Amino acid sequence: MEFVIDASSATPPYEQIRVQVRDAVASGALAPGAKLPPVRRLAEELGLALNTVARAYRELEADGVVETRGRNGTVVSPHGDATERAAQEAATVYVETVRRLGIADDDARALIDAALRT
Repeated sequence: MEFVIDASSATPPYEQIRVQVRDAVASGALAPGAKLPPVRRLAEELGLALNTVARAYRELEADGVVETRGRNGTVVSPHGDATERAAQEAATVYVETVRRLGIADDDARALIDAALRT
């Protein structure tokens, strides 16, 4: 994976890295178990401070997107994209709730559509 940092962007470099990794995992471009470059090497390649890249990796780890395995480096979590996992869990809870309430599937979808429009 090649990272691109837009120095003219209002988005901080660590966030640009975080978003690029998150999006690559979500799209499947980075598969579970794929290794990310070491912090030091990526910082040098991008001309960034070590702490900038380290922060991006820490936030990705906090989000469950990657795992740090000490000397073995940072890899994409075997659980896939944490955001998608959380959304799937929310959807499952919603379906269980509307079924328990006796709401028809079409009516439940209409409720979701209405909520998405707000």
